[in-house]
Amino acid sequence: MPGIVMFGRRWGIASDDLVFPGSFELFVRVLWWIGTMILFTYHKGHFDCNGRGVLHSYLVGLLVVLAFIILSLCAIVYVSAQGTITNPGPRRSIPVLVYLRALLYIPELVWACLGAVWVSDDSQGCDPATVGAVIAAVVASWIILLFTGLGVVFVFDPLGNPRPQPAAMEPLGVRDLESNESTQFLSTARTLAVKVWESRLRLLCCCLPQDESHRAAFSSIAQLFSGFFSDTDLVPSDIAAGLALLHQEQDKMEQSRDPEVTVDHSPSSPIGEDLETELEKAAHCMKFAAAAYGWPMYVYSNLLTAPCKLSGDCCRSRAAEYDIVGGDHLGCHFSSILHSTGLQYRDFIYVSFHNQIYEIPFFVALDHKREAVLVAVRGTLSLKDVLTDLSAECENLPIEGVSGACYAHKGISQAAGYIYKKLVNDGILNQAFSIAPEYKLVITGHSLGAGTASLLAILLRNSFPTLQCYSFSPPGGLLSKALADYSKDFVVSVVLGKDLVPRLSIPNMEDLKRKILKIVSNCNKPKYRILLQGCWYELFGGDPDDFPTEMDNRREEELSQPLLGEESLMIRHSSSYQSLASDDSPAHTAAHLPLFLPGRILHITEDGPSRRSCFSQVRYRADWSNEMAFRSILISPRMLADHMPDAVLRALSSLTSERPFLLCPSSLSNSQQNTV
Repeated sequence: MPGIVMFGRRWGIASDDLVFPGSFELFVRVLWWIGTMILFTYHKGHFDCNGRGVLHSYLVGLLVVLAFIILSLCAIVYVSAQGTITNPGPRRSIPVLVYLRALLYIPELVWACLGAVWVSDDSQGCDPATVGAVIAAVVASWIILLFTGLGVVFVFDPLGNPRPQPAAMEPLGVRDLESNESTQFLSTARTLAVKVWESRLRLLCCCLPQDESHRAAFSSIAQLFSGFFSDTDLVPSDIAAGLALLHQEQDKMEQSRDPEVTVDHSPSSPIGEDLETELEKAAHCMKFAAAAYGWPMYVYSNLLTAPCKLSGDCCRSRAAEYDIVGGDHLGCHFSSILHSTGLQYRDFIYVSFHNQIYEIPFFVALDHKREAVLVAVRGTLSLKDVLTDLSAECENLPIEGVSGACYAHKGISQAAGYIYKKLVNDGILNQAFSIAPEYKLVITGHSLGAGTASLLAILLRNSFPTLQCYSFSPPGGLLSKALADYSKDFVVSVVLGKDLVPRLSIPNMEDLKRKILKIVSNCNKPKYRILLQGCWYELFGGDPDDFPTEMDNRREEELSQPLLGEESLMIRHSSSYQSLASDDSPAHTAAHLPLFLPGRILHITEDGPSRRSCFSQVRYRADWSNEMAFRSILISPRMLADHMPDAVLRALSSLTSERPFLLCPSSLSNSQQNTV
């Protein structure tokens, strides 16, 4: 539903978003009215104290004002609950009701001031309970006024000028033809949107230096965000409702799908390297990828023991046998790496905790167990890392010997270039191989570190033909198809469950937006019911709701035209928008260059029902997959939890372990008996 238009502008809230806040305020106001009536009735309208006339007038006026507020809230909640997301007709009276409710803030403000004056000047000699009740009423009034003001600020849309809508009776083809005036309007709106997003990013990142590199990143990210949100007129609650519906639809499709067949060997893996071997190598490397996060991840994964272990190591001065650069003045990061990996001080060649945009921490160590020079790259742990993640446009990355288009995620590509220069130009790898010339090079990382490790491996491949890279939960929008195919000989990507990040790319986000538009426009339930049922489903499970889909009551030939409801949610036709008939067409991704996961993909999933009790036994299975299996975003309560490095490490450890354990989803250190 487009944002509601009031006071001459469009707001970031729809007319059907007032059910829950209105119901909550109605509940508070009814309790308030009952308490005031009890106080007034108890004293029978007569108060034996100074200022009793003012007190009597205050309570009577308060009862009247509260009564009018309660009636207006009842009307707002009732009307807001009518219709559907794309059918706002039954809610056309909402703006008038909101204007009326806004007017009632004036007498409420006056009565709050009157009550405050009475308490401060005329409350002497009154019953303490009465004085306390009036003070509570005055404080409640000011609190509600304060939260109302904060709510207005929260739903204020800087881009909220009412957008011109096409004439209802114009043919679709004519409507698509924009006049010079409308084209100029859209251009101005896009420029304003970019400036607004830049301002939001600067405010969010106010603690970061406002130098040229950060300003360039803000501008790049602002253009990406403004372009993504500019062609739809959805409010946040519409997106939440669409995600709730989409989750249930995906679960219905998953329940009706035939079980997949497990592939024991990767088609492109060298002879003799089977799934179990790769799992053992991945489990070993994941310890280093998780250790690269430093003390925050170590404490998070070992809540009971980590503080005691680190307390004796932090702030202790040592004779440095290793080169530590930046960000670890107390030594806690390095101490946690030692505890996590089991290595000795002398095994580390270079450790960097320096962190800037496009420059992320990493360390180089000698892994004697696997006879490898190991480079571990840290994932996202700071606001600067987030800016690197969000610099998601494509950047050319020509590689000698690779035919086809070579491009990659800009932010991660620049981060890989930074580490490449450190390793090669500063002689770090030469120093490592001078100590252990027979060792091979292994690169690993998680999340942002996984993407950076993969690109770093591609950059170093020609110089180190035997190198291997283990990439855990890498970003989905990372490599062009040519580079992804090239990396399959030396990169293994590990993805756990329904992890969001390996499915996150601009084309996938456009696809998700298109699905939300479609499923929202087809649903005939009011938004408050969708959200309530969605919350219940997320918390307690059950059968997916049997809501209408795009195939219900529609002839197949009608699917070649866009839905009126779906089209009504589009501000303008964009290259990301396709009709319902284009689900399986790759045309909707043409506006953005497709990017893929690196290397061969090892997908770990839970074996058994998707929902389980906290103390049930968890079993995993690991299958070889391909990049096309991650071309859409799956909605799930586990989509963020499955990305956490400790969850990936537990899954890999359990797949290579023989001891069964009971697992609660919030457990941090247990492993389980699993199957491959």
